[in-house]
Amino acid sequence: MFKGSIAARLFLLTAVWLVIALAATAFLLSELYSRALDRSLVESLNFNLETLVANTLEAGTAESPDIIAADPRFQRPASGWYWQITDAEGALLNLSGSLIGSPMPATVAEFDASGSRTAVVDDDFGTEVRLIERAVNTAGDDLIFSVSGNLDEISEQTATFRSQTLFVLIAVGAMLTIMSVIVARVAMRPVGQLREEMEQIREGERSEISGSYPRELTPLAEELNELLRSNSEIVQRAKSHVGNLAHGLKTPLAVLRNEAAAQKSPLAETVGVEVERMSGLVTNYLDRAQLAARTAVVGQRTNAVEVIERLVRVMAKLHRDKKVDLDIPAGTPLWFRGEAGDLEEMAGNLLDNGCKWARSNVKVQLGPGSTGTQSMLRITLDDDGPGLTEAEREKVMRRGVRLDEKMPGSGLGLDIVKELAGIYGGTFQLSPSPSGGLRAELTLPAAKNPH
Repeated sequence: MFKGSIAARLFLLTAVWLVIALAATAFLLSELYSRALDRSLVESLNFNLETLVANTLEAGTAESPDIIAADPRFQRPASGWYWQITDAEGALLNLSGSLIGSPMPATVAEFDASGSRTAVVDDDFGTEVRLIERAVNTAGDDLIFSVSGNLDEISEQTATFRSQTLFVLIAVGAMLTIMSVIVARVAMRPVGQLREEMEQIREGERSEISGSYPRELTPLAEELNELLRSNSEIVQRAKSHVGNLAHGLKTPLAVLRNEAAAQKSPLAETVGVEVERMSGLVTNYLDRAQLAARTAVVGQRTNAVEVIERLVRVMAKLHRDKKVDLDIPAGTPLWFRGEAGDLEEMAGNLLDNGCKWARSNVKVQLGPGSTGTQSMLRITLDDDGPGLTEAEREKVMRRGVRLDEKMPGSGLGLDIVKELAGIYGGTFQLSPSPSGGLRAELTLPAAKNPH
């Protein structure tokens, strides 16, 4: 229904429901208050009408000046509060002080069986009033007693009550909205905790989810742990199968190669060529399978500074005629999100190639980098050797290609570096070096500093 976070969905649903509920509450309370005021008005009018009847019976005549209503508003002109007494023919016998100069509002409603009738009418001043009339027989005379009350006052009181109610309900709605935000944040806190634990597993800070979660999230945490365990077992089995396959194929291929080499015939030559081709294919796919298996397990991280420093020391001893400079930002912890063996293989291949081809100097730089929102490590190696043309750089990135057959090696090093970097989500590229030789730049995902 809504895209985005669950907390936003909860907030939006709560806000919509609060608006509807509070608006309905304001309407309902205003309607109930209006009806209560109208009932109170009817009761007040009936009381005053009964007072007029009692005063008339006590005075013995409807024309007595002693007949008055209990409410003083009947004395205020144009107040909407009126009373009058007429005979059966409609002749006026007595009236309130508020009717001086204006007639009593009239109605065409019929009297009911009890001799009463009521209606809502307007007086001559445009005021809406409720009119109650009752036919009463006093001492043999048929009289009609009429009283009215101001309904506009009720409307004004209802409007005031509605505005006050809306103000209170808006304040309540604001407090409930704040509460819903707090509840949403508290309710979603375990989800955030689960996300943090998953990130820690990915960064290598922990091996499984171990936090305490509500029962709604506990099955999810258990399934994730089971998925991690299953993934680890699958990778281990894959490693074992790859090793078994490599060992099982090595001997038969060696036998075929030796037998073909011992024979001097076209068939033997063909077998030898195909065996070499088969051996290359097997080696290729086994290497790829091993690389994929080695990088499939989450939760591994390596101190890149220690690995690169160790490799530089080894290369400096192996290539004593070359100077290997290392440039690492001081005080910067740099961690690789992966296995130490993979980092050693990638950086070791690049360093070995650089030292082989450099005339006198190899410069290694290790530092932080980024690709979008992801933190990365950047390893840059520059040598002062002969360098490569663009076509040659493209060619050496292919598996098994060697530009100089005199140099020792299999031609697999750069392909392995490219393959491993791609599996980890990094990049590897070659370009001309500012020092005149070749620049190898390796970008790999970084892990958080565990300290």
